[in-house]
Amino acid sequence: MRILHLSWEYPPLVYGGLGRHVAALTRAQADAGHEVTVLTQTENDAGVEESDGIRVIRVLRQGSQLQFGGDDIPRWVDGLEAALIAAAEELAQDYQPDVVHAHDWMVTKAALAARRLFHRPLVATIHATEVGRHQGWLPNDLSQELHSREWTLSNSANRVIICSGAMKYEVEQLFDLPEEQIAAVSNGIDLSAWELVPTDRDAARQKYAKTGPLLVQTGRLEWEKGVDLLLAAVPQLRQHYPGLRVVVAGRGTMAADFRLLTTEMGIQDSVEFLGWMSDDELRGLIAAADAVVVPSRYEPFGLVALEAAALGSPVVVAETGGLSEIADGGRVALTFATEDEASLAAAVRRTLDNPSDTKQRVATAQQELIGKYGWDRVATLTVEVYQDAAADYERHGDRQRVEPVWPTPGTRVLPEKSGT
Repeated sequence: MRILHLSWEYPPLVYGGLGRHVAALTRAQADAGHEVTVLTQTENDAGVEESDGIRVIRVLRQGSQLQFGGDDIPRWVDGLEAALIAAAEELAQDYQPDVVHAHDWMVTKAALAARRLFHRPLVATIHATEVGRHQGWLPNDLSQELHSREWTLSNSANRVIICSGAMKYEVEQLFDLPEEQIAAVSNGIDLSAWELVPTDRDAARQKYAKTGPLLVQTGRLEWEKGVDLLLAAVPQLRQHYPGLRVVVAGRGTMAADFRLLTTEMGIQDSVEFLGWMSDDELRGLIAAADAVVVPSRYEPFGLVALEAAALGSPVVVAETGGLSEIADGGRVALTFATEDEASLAAAVRRTLDNPSDTKQRVATAQQELIGKYGWDRVATLTVEVYQDAAADYERHGDRQRVEPVWPTPGTRVLPEKSGT
């Protein structure tokens, strides 16, 4: 099958989990014998490269004077999409995919252009939603615009892929999609890329744990990732573990805010922010942790939990989104109530104070990785979705609906699930 992926991030240009997801998926598809092309952006030299059976076309975003962030995001994305569309038009002169696979709202216009150019089925993966990031609300005009683009992409696709049961509920409710148009395919993990290197772990342990115990959080430093919730639990945890060390790895728009909060709370001697880390350093840090904490307010899947499990580290996660599903009722990871630092602290204490139970959860987690989250399985399931999309395209052609009138910003648009 000839597969064209549209993604706003792709290694080495990675902002978060989406880029790593697309890279792993395309490698698995190429390994399975599919002809894979990726259309994405670059901040350096535009061009075409081929590696490991994958053709990557990189374009320079138009309107480079705009900064990524704040109210400029839609215009920044428009510049990206203009470059992607121009590249797709050139590609269409001598290339014909069997399916177009678009990843998230930032390629919505490019996806619709590719569908028009190639006359092929469109599959969209919704990795997260704007409403979900805001706990069910559209707080302002910017959020409403991003939500509108998500709606357009979802309702233009022959099939929509989501990564968890929590995300299935979101897209059904937010985008008014019929159940048969939605396909649940979990994220995966490449275990070979997350193998433990004992020397890296020991070096990280010596550098960061001090007298320990060591808690680690990794990922983007944004409000929805809940760094502040972990920080709020530190005073309680220090009462039981005076030598506690908390290390946060990652970058994001709220990095300065979290550092300031640490100082205001007087816990700067226990907390360290490392910013971006190389893959080797990150693996060593995660492996050195006595517990990896994922305190997200919103997490469609929770790949960081799988990465920690692959390295043999215990995981403590918030009861939200895909994290709850990964935890599997406490078999794989302990959970705590979202936005509750006392519950977080209690879950961490259970992990640290009960090594036998913790070791069993780690072993169970590693078994789950092999059976449920291998990228070869994810790639196979994704190709099956492509085949369903092709059949839908034969019956219905291009899907298109009239966008509804959205409520005034500041309105809750995602109802809470009954029983929650």
